[in-house]
Amino acid sequence: MNEALKWKLIAGFLLVFIAGGLTGAFVAAATTRHYLFAAGHHGITADRMRERLKSELNLTPEQTAKISPILDKAAAQLQEIRKDTAHRVRDVFASTHNQISADLTPEQRTKLEQMRERHHRMLRRHHPHGPPPPPGAPPPPAPDNDEE
Repeated sequence: MNEALKWKLIAGFLLVFIAGGLTGAFVAAATTRHYLFAAGHHGITADRMRERLKSELNLTPEQTAKISPILDKAAAQLQEIRKDTAHRVRDVFASTHNQISADLTPEQRTKLEQMRERHHRMLRRHHPHGPPPPPGAPPPPAPDNDEE
């Protein structure tokens, strides 16, 4: 085997390895995002808890029926905690941006506002029917049709 062929083989194997790694990272990111954002719906959360308890504890149908209302209530409470936390996080960012903007130039304020709008568009993509904006928040801008 000559030297050039050996390096071509090594380069080929490296490319295949890198392509596999990138594919795995993409699939892992998509799967993780699905599970993280899907957990926001309390029905899905309750179903996951119910299935896990059912399989790991070998619950009977009667036991499953008895604990279902408890799991539904817990999932609803968790959803309320998520909503409250999301509102609190949004309030902290709004307050921070207001405080920061006092020290920015008009151009920087415009860029900060564009950053905020990009962030909100990204959130709406992942949570199209998510919690409503906090009271006093401006209405969301119309979606840009030429973005994607």
